[in-house]
Amino acid sequence: MPDFITALETIAPMSPVLRAAVASAVRHEEFSARHLLLQPGQVARRVYFIERGLVRGYLLHEGREISSWFMREGDFVISIVSFLTRLPSTEYLELLEASALYSITYEELQALYKEFPELNLFGRVITERYYVLSEQRAHQLRTQPAATRYAHLLADFPEVLRRVPLKHIASHLGVAAETLSRLRGKS
Repeated sequence: MPDFITALETIAPMSPVLRAAVASAVRHEEFSARHLLLQPGQVARRVYFIERGLVRGYLLHEGREISSWFMREGDFVISIVSFLTRLPSTEYLELLEASALYSITYEELQALYKEFPELNLFGRVITERYYVLSEQRAHQLRTQPAATRYAHLLADFPEVLRRVPLKHIASHLGVAAETLSRLRGKS
C-alpha cells in the first residue's frame, strides 16, 4: 500500500527537509464505507491520497446520481474546482469501501509551496496527470460507443466489477443498467 511521501517521490526525490515538512503537514485517517468526504455546498478544504480504499466522485442531476470517476489505492482525490477556487462544491466525494487516506489542507499546501518552491513541481505533475485523465474521459463520453467506454474502463480498472456497484458503473458509462448488463454479457 503506497503512502503519500512514497507517491510524491515517484515524481522526484525530496530533500530530507521537504520530506519532513510534508510529513508533518499530512494527516492520516481511516473512514468507513459510504462516508462523504465532501458534499455540494461545502468548500473542498483537503486534497486526499488513497492508501487503501475506493472513492467515487458523483453529481446529482434531476434526482439521479451520475458517477464522474472512481479512484483507488495510489490515487489523489480532490474536488479540483472547489479546492482551487475556494467556492462551494457541486459534487459528492463518497467512500465506496472502508478507506485509509492521507490528506493536506489547502492552507497547508499553499504554505509549503511558498516555503519550498520545488514542491510546485509535484503539484504540476499531479495536476497534469489528472487533467489528461479528465480530457480522455470527456473525449470517450463524447465520441465513443458504450462498448468501447466499457472496454476502456475494464482495461484501466480491471477490478471495477468486483469493487463498484453496477448502478455506479452504469452511471459512469452514461448507460442504463440494462445496457451495462448486455455489455457484461458480451465480454
